[in-house]
Amino acid sequence: MEAIKSFYAFQAVEGRMKENPASELRSPRLPARLPRFLSREEMDRLFSVPVDGSFEQARSRVMLEVLYATGVRVSELLSLKLDAMNLDDGWVRVFGKGSKERLIPIHERAVSLLRQYLVLRRAKFPERACAELFVNRSGRSLSRAQFWRDLRGLGRRAGLSQALHPHLLRHTFATHLLQGGADLRSVQEMLGHASLSTTQIYTHLERSALKGAHRKFHPRG
Repeated sequence: MEAIKSFYAFQAVEGRMKENPASELRSPRLPARLPRFLSREEMDRLFSVPVDGSFEQARSRVMLEVLYATGVRVSELLSLKLDAMNLDDGWVRVFGKGSKERLIPIHERAVSLLRQYLVLRRAKFPERACAELFVNRSGRSLSRAQFWRDLRGLGRRAGLSQALHPHLLRHTFATHLLQGGADLRSVQEMLGHASLSTTQIYTHLERSALKGAHRKFHPRG
């Protein structure tokens, strides 16, 4: 496209043509890259990884559950405060981009694991832990790098072929909700997207999966 526009522009400048017929041409927009996500079977394998009872492994396990239950960004997960949860009603209060607050529901499995984690946390750090919900072995704020290492370790132990990272769980959360029948506006609200167009990429992903299934299973696909 750019070669055609340059050619005709040169012809017009040289006086070989009265006007440039390609002046109104616009390069086609490349399709947005579809986000990768984990299958439900892969998520089951992750949740089946045994936990040895240590504080670190219990923390990694509950953080995985919260990520998949809420679809929060890693920065939002790591900045969660102890008072950000209402476990009785099943809600988490998150502050996203621009300090915009949103409430995200959490299911009973996540609530149960959070309660267990809080018991371990209080026993390990009765006084000196920081205000953040998820802390390191010294009771201080957990770093992003440490959580990434923990998450990748879980992925290796589950035998997953692709390396785990927090945003992969966010994509998985959104994709599985839409596959289950959730409406786009609800998913937008939970993800904290300012624009619905940002969330719509997951509908393209869903269509892509449908086309793949059609090709695979249709007798004439």
